[in-house]
Amino acid sequence: MKTKNKRIRAEEGSGNVFADLGLPHADQEVLKARLTLQIYKLIKARALTQAEAGEILGIKQPHVSALMRNRSGMFSVERLMEFLTDLGQDVEITVRPTRKQHGKMSVVVAS
Repeated sequence: MKTKNKRIRAEEGSGNVFADLGLPHADQEVLKARLTLQIYKLIKARALTQAEAGEILGIKQPHVSALMRNRSGMFSVERLMEFLTDLGQDVEITVRPTRKQHGKMSVVVAS
């Protein structure tokens, strides 16, 4: 059986998969994904059930389930930050000048 070497075309990504896919509001979507990841990590680290997490966050268990599967679409960035504070985290927003024409949003997790 012969196999042919096929070339696979690849491009270097921008670092934002949402932008690479041409989706609208890509910066906001990656920000939401990173906030959701932190919420996920906190819930897992505390070994909370989804029902327990829902009690803490003030949402129903199915919404916690969606968060745990990185389906944050129904929540705003502000609401995700509130979830982090509900889980005992401080959330700090820093605004500073950029050298580029357009600034960026990011999540920095303190250790």
